[in-house]
Amino acid sequence: MNARDRDGEGRARSARPRDGLGRPLPYGAPGVERQPEGVVRSPGESVAQAQRLLDAGMPFHAHEVFEDAWKSGPEEAAPLWRGLAQLAVGLTHAARGNAVGGARLLRRGAGALAGADTVAAGLASAYGIDVPGLIRWAGELAQRVDEGAAVEAAAEAPRLAL
Repeated sequence: MNARDRDGEGRARSARPRDGLGRPLPYGAPGVERQPEGVVRSPGESVAQAQRLLDAGMPFHAHEVFEDAWKSGPEEAAPLWRGLAQLAVGLTHAARGNAVGGARLLRRGAGALAGADTVAAGLASAYGIDVPGLIRWAGELAQRVDEGAAVEAAAEAPRLAL
């Protein structure tokens, strides 16, 4: 018999509680409520929810909001949402103390946003997302992480909107 934790649909999914940065905690420990998966939101709702989570020091949870947006939204917007998810995961890793992974993902996300096609760039503008500001933020934070700076997720949360 397989003793792995499963969700309601039978997919493997750990039931261990998580901390605010998405790290697993021991069974029975108090944790942070997980972000529900597969939620369809408007672009504005996605940005607002992700901003609330970033401001609360929960970039791992914000990445899940961006992931839902790229999976449920129009295909042409996927590069934008994927780039934003990478920024959130980069901040997550940096705050967890993984400097190499954090800086790498911050740069990858910034590169994805910088290289997003014209349609995705137009959608970012329509959604009110400050892509140039986020690219700058990611580059500056990646540099500080490379230099050994400790990262506190809430204090480093970027402003998503213009």
